[in-house]
Amino acid sequence: MREETVKISTEYIKLEGLLKFAGTAETGGEAKQRIQAGEVKVNGEVCQMRGKKLRPGDVVELGDVRLTVQ
Repeated sequence: MREETVKISTEYIKLEGLLKFAGTAETGGEAKQRIQAGEVKVNGEVCQMRGKKLRPGDVVELGDVRLTVQ
């Protein structure tokens, strides 16, 4: 599994935005499809909410990528 840390300078980042920012989704449309298909886990649980607010300490998994928000 590839692990990456994503540093944000705001209070939170939305799940869809994180996937685009980290490069795990090419477009917002692709991010939306993958989230709605149940391919994304947030803190170990499947999350289908595109607008889910992620804060430092949250962990997102998509395929073989694990992103930790910092």
